[in-house]
Amino acid sequence: MVKISAIIYIVQTRAERGERWFAPLFQMVYFLSNPAAQAVKGVLGLENAQAKKQRMVDCPVIAAVKDEAGLAAALKSECEVVFLLFGTVVNIPDLVERVRAAGKLAIVHIDLLDGLSQREVAVDGLARMCAPDGIISTRPALVRRARHLGLLTVQRAFILDSLALSNLPAQLAVGKPDFIEILPGIMPRVITEITQATATPVIAGGLIKYKDEVMAAMRAGAAAVSTTCPAVWEM
Repeated sequence: MVKISAIIYIVQTRAERGERWFAPLFQMVYFLSNPAAQAVKGVLGLENAQAKKQRMVDCPVIAAVKDEAGLAAALKSECEVVFLLFGTVVNIPDLVERVRAAGKLAIVHIDLLDGLSQREVAVDGLARMCAPDGIISTRPALVRRARHLGLLTVQRAFILDSLALSNLPAQLAVGKPDFIEILPGIMPRVITEITQATATPVIAGGLIKYKDEVMAAMRAGAAAVSTTCPAVWEM
């Protein structure tokens, strides 16, 4: 049997030579190995992190799910992006694949994934395991590693007091994420302060349950909102 690594090498070589017609081989790699398919997809430039970032901005209500029931509901929703806030190293490949099969972006909260360490190598492991579209983490070093791997990155920050707010710029300087998720998301004044202080797009997350809270966050400058509330997903 032909090894996956050999197929990837062939596709990479042909793609780098400009032979874009070789893209159909991607289909074969997909059926052989999902992570391998994602590697080929990145080489061929079929959808890069910037394109995924734009999808998040274009559909600003993000479905955050913390169990199977939430995931089932999110897959039926019109949300383009799903934040996976649960899972283990055993079932995360299946969870990511289900989100992808529904035509949505799968963003994994790596800090909440059972079975992985909190070291940077965990990001490499996750990428090889299931090739998610991106990750969420409160740890700048993990965000930085994910960015280097070409994943979409969301740095989560709990703004519980003025000290957390003042430490935020230093954390962003390390991770350089595509987005920063602020929790709780029902703080319009704080969201405005953060959006005025950084060019990193803000996602308001946590405790958002009603339409007026969504609108308040967006008016304050948030690029998107994330919520576990199905009623908000349908707004």
